[in-house]
Amino acid sequence: MSDALNIFDLEKLAKENLPPTAYDYYSSGAWDEVTLRENCNAFNRIQVHYKVMVDVSKRDLTTTVLGQKVSMPILLAPTAFHKLAHPDGEVATVRAAGASNTIMTLSSLSTTKVEEVTAAAKSPVWFQLYINKDRGFTRDLVARVKAAGCKALMLTVDTPEWGRRERDVRNCFHLPPGLSAINLIPSNERGEFIGQHGAGMGQAFTWMLDPSLTWKDVEWLRSITDLPIIVKGVCRPDDAELAIQHGVSAVLVSNHGARQMDTAPATIEVLPAIAEQVAGRVPVLLDGGIRRGLDVFKALALGATAVQIGRPVLWGLANGGQQGVQTALELLRKELDLAMALAGCPDIASIKRDFVKVPNRHF
Repeated sequence: MSDALNIFDLEKLAKENLPPTAYDYYSSGAWDEVTLRENCNAFNRIQVHYKVMVDVSKRDLTTTVLGQKVSMPILLAPTAFHKLAHPDGEVATVRAAGASNTIMTLSSLSTTKVEEVTAAAKSPVWFQLYINKDRGFTRDLVARVKAAGCKALMLTVDTPEWGRRERDVRNCFHLPPGLSAINLIPSNERGEFIGQHGAGMGQAFTWMLDPSLTWKDVEWLRSITDLPIIVKGVCRPDDAELAIQHGVSAVLVSNHGARQMDTAPATIEVLPAIAEQVAGRVPVLLDGGIRRGLDVFKALALGATAVQIGRPVLWGLANGGQQGVQTALELLRKELDLAMALAGCPDIASIKRDFVKVPNRHF
């Protein structure tokens, strides 16, 4: 792991360490994986128009998200099944988040109980939620994660059905014995551990998705909790507006890591229009394709309050558990710090829209 100069190096090492089925589960996208590639490639088309002769001898990466101060605008996205990457699983990840003084969002598909994760946390933990067909189940889960100490709910809204990830289908992906989506047990009337049977995740998780969801269900969720609600999966300005009208506390521009609708636009390409529509009324977060600290800089310039990283966390986790995740976070932190210095930005507030340009494209 000490040889890793960047996130791409961490991924190569993780691929060597992980079983092929686990690596494919973490790395794959939907259908032909067009959006998976574009999430990263779109960042490379963005130019940085840097300023010179600015005093950047001291740089401050701290910022505040939903009233929570963090050491940098890089948060940990919800990603599933951490114990596939390391035996310590989500506990290792949350400890790394605490060491880096940033926020972790725990996936509904965690392999560790939410109470164990929050007990190990030294910084805020949010919880990623699907509204289940069984509203009673959802109500109980929301109460449980609040009691455990989670500070916000991240409601995923881009999954009326499970996306088709053909690598998982070919691999007949399932969790090995002893692992489960532990916070969602029981999974069905037979009491099976979620994810341990079936070909791919679609069969295992159909029970927990509700294709009938509408914005009224966001109102229902607000009625049963006072936790802030972040809507995850927004791709269009009009949906961002509807989210605000229905009382959400933040909007997350996301295409589910390119794992749902293939040929959806890269998140960085739709961010500016969404940020313009939101106009500062709530924080705008972004995930998808972040592999460099320079990507973070570009996202902030185009209107993001902060970004979330998913796969880089998993690649770090597969390379030493907590220390590996800290390595991933530190690599991105140092790259963002250097990007700010080279661009002429001493702090996060100084990163403005005029620092970036996409040739031949109109945001």
